[in-house]
Amino acid sequence: MTFKAPDSLAEQIAHHLAERIIRGDLKPGERIQEQKVTLALNVSRGSVREALLILERRHLIAILPRRGAHVTELTAHKVQSLCTLMGELYILLGNAVAEGWQTQADMAPFLQIQQRLIVSFERQDIRAFVEESFNVMRAAYPFANNPYLQETVENLQPAMNRAYYLALDQRKASMSEYLVLFEQLLAAVLARDLAQIRQVLSAYGQRSCSLVIAALADA
Repeated sequence: MTFKAPDSLAEQIAHHLAERIIRGDLKPGERIQEQKVTLALNVSRGSVREALLILERRHLIAILPRRGAHVTELTAHKVQSLCTLMGELYILLGNAVAEGWQTQADMAPFLQIQQRLIVSFERQDIRAFVEESFNVMRAAYPFANNPYLQETVENLQPAMNRAYYLALDQRKASMSEYLVLFEQLLAAVLARDLAQIRQVLSAYGQRSCSLVIAALADA
């Protein structure tokens, strides 16, 4: 059994603000004022400041001298850079699962996520689909057993989540493509085919990147 400590108040505030940024309720360039957040959530200003530092570490806001906290801009260059890096991190996680699984029980969490992805697709529930997509990597963490890899992915995940949400929100049909890629990935992991894992996840990264950049252009 793995013990997970409850999220701190600052983490809860950061999660609340992150969700608003990811959904687009807080727009790129929009200022986040400490006092307004403090009053709206009835929390201390110190907790809000700590939450903003968490969001900055996760690349959702920038804190500038004398200008305060602003939601970061999404640009084609940033999206391309993020997808390139995350693609390599996903490959590391995929390889770890392929090399580490021993029994069918080890793969059960991934098969369960696949079923939930299918249900989310059938319901056209973008939010649930995005969340389940990122649950895949979390299910892979124990196989990698690398705290630095896990921390890096977790800090970058909200920015990727934001980009992913934008692409799916404007192109719901693309959800079916992700399901096909995930099925191919599972097959490659079960076969311990590292070359195929790289090929599938590289295709996933490239497709994600092109969808997000197209969505940015549409926006």
